[in-house]
Amino acid sequence: MQRSFLIAIAITVCAINHRPACGQYDPIEEVKKRISALEVGKRDWPQWAGSSLRNNVTDQENVPIAWDVTTGENVLWSMPLGSETYGNPVIANGKVYVGTNNGAGYVKRYPAAVDLGVLLCFDEKDGSFLWQHSNEKLPQGRVHDWPQQGICAAPLVDGDRLWYVSSRGEVVCLDTEGFHDGENDGTKNEVNENEDEADVVWTLDMMKELAVAQHNMCSCSVTCSGDLLFVNTSNGVDEGHINLPSEKAPSFLCINRNSGELIWSDNTPGGNVLHGQWSSPACAELGGVNQVLFGSGDGWLYSFDAAGENGKSKLLWKFDCNPKDSIYNLTGAATRNHIIATPVIYDGLVYVAVGEDPEHGEGGGHLWCIDPTKRGDVSPTLVYNLKNPDQPIAHKRLQALVAKDGDIERDNPNSAAVWHYIGEDPEEFETTMHRTCGTVAIKDDLLFVADFSGVFHCLDAKTGKAHWTYDMFDASWASPLIVQDRVYISDESGEVSIFKLSKEMEMIAELSMESAVYTTPVAANSRLYISNRNRVYAIEEGASSEVSDE
Repeated sequence: MQRSFLIAIAITVCAINHRPACGQYDPIEEVKKRISALEVGKRDWPQWAGSSLRNNVTDQENVPIAWDVTTGENVLWSMPLGSETYGNPVIANGKVYVGTNNGAGYVKRYPAAVDLGVLLCFDEKDGSFLWQHSNEKLPQGRVHDWPQQGICAAPLVDGDRLWYVSSRGEVVCLDTEGFHDGENDGTKNEVNENEDEADVVWTLDMMKELAVAQHNMCSCSVTCSGDLLFVNTSNGVDEGHINLPSEKAPSFLCINRNSGELIWSDNTPGGNVLHGQWSSPACAELGGVNQVLFGSGDGWLYSFDAAGENGKSKLLWKFDCNPKDSIYNLTGAATRNHIIATPVIYDGLVYVAVGEDPEHGEGGGHLWCIDPTKRGDVSPTLVYNLKNPDQPIAHKRLQALVAKDGDIERDNPNSAAVWHYIGEDPEEFETTMHRTCGTVAIKDDLLFVADFSGVFHCLDAKTGKAHWTYDMFDASWASPLIVQDRVYISDESGEVSIFKLSKEMEMIAELSMESAVYTTPVAANSRLYISNRNRVYAIEEGASSEVSDE
């Protein structure tokens, strides 16, 4: 679609929905409201991106803009993680949780040489190790459980309960106190009840009970609405990257978080999964309906009624985030992508970008702003075939529109596209939107996102027009964190860049973490938490510590 047409759509959508003028919507208050609904501290960060809106914004005070991990300046404490860390920190009720591998060897029965996926729990005040949930490697090997990758997801915490998706394809509920409270809260006796072990309340084995076959890794940072827990199962292709061994297995789940009982499931996109499914859900009331949003392995964004209907899923709308003539293949030349980023909800609209497994290389990307009040197929265009030009054809896995087969494309009168961003000048690397693993963060109608090629973008959230871009010269797997009037973003070289929250590009600082940072900075209780490849740091204004290997 042409930009002028998309901007016209944006103006129409805003008029229909009577959107408030710029500045009246306060995303921080919306995040705070959702955090306050949980049994956690008011300044905690109890799940990935803070809340089910997934907008990584906060007004935490006194969060540092300078530190030195070699001298310990402004470092309150630091603790070893595994040899590879992809799990974003979560901070709740005096504890810090990080997903990683077993390279630190905290638990006696699993020395560091034993490869595991582990969720570590530390004391927030001093970083002392409390307990670990250990996940032995699956016997099928890297097709389901990639070596040394560890836990890639972030947990959700509410009160003394924690939920997360393990590397073994399990949804796990843990007691946050572990065995430090002297109690076994699980429904069965644990193998070990030592204080360094996790206390498991319940487990849903998605591979065994639902026939899910995750590709390489099961990774979803769960969220909830009341007692409803939402999970992307990571169902994907086999080791050959062609066939789906469990085409009929569900991709999306709604679970009773108290019992682990399945409430509803949905096997969309079925056989259309391109590769894997590693996005995380978002949830909010939109257009008067409690919607849960799933970024899917076919490159579509799906919205379901959170409660389902009669024990089954209830699809509200679906949106194809790729051009219809884009094509998927196993080379870097593929133009069709799936969704790794988490959808973000801001001021009644939904934002999401497409991406790919970083091992499959760089490529062109697409960032969308979507009106979630429409129903049905709300993609920008529909595909028809000349043999039956009055009826849209079903989506095809590798390429939706094949011209040689007589397929034609038409504008969708029911389109929910508000705007579409591929870069202000896609002919120039620094002004192109590339594939991304990252999730957007938005405040004051300023949207920030990093793409995997290392370009950091600042856009107008209402129009999709770029204010500025910055080439970080290193790949970024991360998402931005907005703290008051500044924006933090990390990259693979181990740098954390801090920018002014502004329409004009202004860098405040560029600070080294001494090792690759695949995770997103997190702020809680006036501290900044950053996990590099093998350590987690609690950074606090005025603190000073020595970096220890213990």
